[in-house]
Amino acid sequence: MNWLITVMMSAAVLAEPTQPSAPKQDAPKQDQPAVQPAGTPDKPADKKDEPASPYVLGYTMKDIDGKDVDLSQFKGKVVLIVNVASKCGYTPQYAGLEKLYKEKGAKGLVVLGFPANNFGEQEPGSDAEIKSFCSSKYNVTFPMFAKISVRGEDAHPLYKQIAAQPKPIGGDPQWNFTKFLIDRNGNVVGRFDPKVKPDDATLNRRIDELLGS
Repeated sequence: MNWLITVMMSAAVLAEPTQPSAPKQDAPKQDQPAVQPAGTPDKPADKKDEPASPYVLGYTMKDIDGKDVDLSQFKGKVVLIVNVASKCGYTPQYAGLEKLYKEKGAKGLVVLGFPANNFGEQEPGSDAEIKSFCSSKYNVTFPMFAKISVRGEDAHPLYKQIAAQPKPIGGDPQWNFTKFLIDRNGNVVGRFDPKVKPDDATLNRRIDELLGS
């Protein structure tokens, strides 16, 4: 009987259900990044700054009367972009700019004036006051635009793009009547400081070269 009892007890043990063992968890790999908290954006990879395009006629600007002007209409011409002011020591250059425009306009030169109050607050007036001053004092007929900022954080994108050009062209204007020369393809190709007058021989020679190209 003893051997029968032993066999029956062994069978009972085999019949009992076994509890499944917990799955084995792999240890975290050392080279895996830590889990990022929810709601925290990934930091984008740093990108090298791409050089600014030299083409600068891709903007629509407000003229002195508040009308939209697509600068691309001046592609095919030689353009002189000038930040102007009414109460500056260089303000008499308006006369020279107007003369330059009249003498070379038929050949394809256009002067674009952009009033700005960035330097010594020397352009405090409204657009209407600026227009009246330019017309009555200097008989300006070249295109004039609404007042903008030409340097700093609030600079217009046109001037930010010009400033982003490689030196010696690039950099913010240092004062009123800084002149940027644009070729017939709409690319900025030259920079002339405020002290360079509109009748300067070097400036005129460069304009003539572009007009002849």
